[in-house]
Amino acid sequence: MNDILTSLRRTPYQTFAAFSVLFITLLLSGLLFISLTFIQGLLNYVETRPRVIVYFQIKAEESEIKAVKEKIKNSGKASEIKYVSKDEAYTIYKQFTKNDPLLLEMTSADILPASLEIDAKKPEDLPEIANLVKALPGVDEVQFQKDIVDNLLSLTNKIRQATIIFFAYLMFMSIIVLTTTTSFKIALKKDEINLLTLLGASKGYVRKPFILESVFLGLIATAVSSVVIVGLLLTMNTVLQGYFSGIPTLSMSLFGMPLQVWPFNIMLALMTLLVTTLFSLAITLIASLTATNRYL
Repeated sequence: MNDILTSLRRTPYQTFAAFSVLFITLLLSGLLFISLTFIQGLLNYVETRPRVIVYFQIKAEESEIKAVKEKIKNSGKASEIKYVSKDEAYTIYKQFTKNDPLLLEMTSADILPASLEIDAKKPEDLPEIANLVKALPGVDEVQFQKDIVDNLLSLTNKIRQATIIFFAYLMFMSIIVLTTTTSFKIALKKDEINLLTLLGASKGYVRKPFILESVFLGLIATAVSSVVIVGLLLTMNTVLQGYFSGIPTLSMSLFGMPLQVWPFNIMLALMTLLVTTLFSLAITLIASLTATNRYL
């Protein structure tokens, strides 16, 4: 540790430049990770909003409705199935027509159909659910907004592709800048490295100080950027509560595990710290190895 600190003090400007690059990179990568998880959670929420609505015939029997509901449930494609009875449909109708008494007088619960509102686990399952129930006994009409679903799938795929490309670009540029900075530090110690080589030092021995310096700076930059990110999370959590008050939670799957991304919580902060740490190690190791390999 003392050797690392001494080496860093001997090249203060290069150390500051490398730390600045790492700090900005890790701060952006942490914020990008949070943004990606938040967008993914929001997309998961939005993708499940389109639903299939099954309207039954006026004279449909309860047994027929239960059979349709059971059929959908057994398909494994529905995340939620809500039954709306005739009386509930009439209550909803009264709310929409409360300013028009004439329409209320002309309608009763007996002439309104019962229905099922079906939320799919994936938007791709909506057409399959619709086709599954169309020909079942007692079903009068099946509705789902196919154009909206198709446009939503296209939009979400483009957003995911754009964020992946931006993340890859950020990592590539960070490695280039840090490799250049490390190469400059190596050039300043050229005579010392030549002497070590003449004395029989191995390539691994020559690389070790530069790798340790890069990793050390990366960990310090990770810690500082994490403090800033936590502060921003606390601020954003307060600000965004007014905009997302109607959405109780947003979640996504990360490495096969559920992760709540809204409201912001300690688990999201820890996961962000883990990702930025791994990102830091990847950048510093690749950059330092690339720089030393070029020289050696």
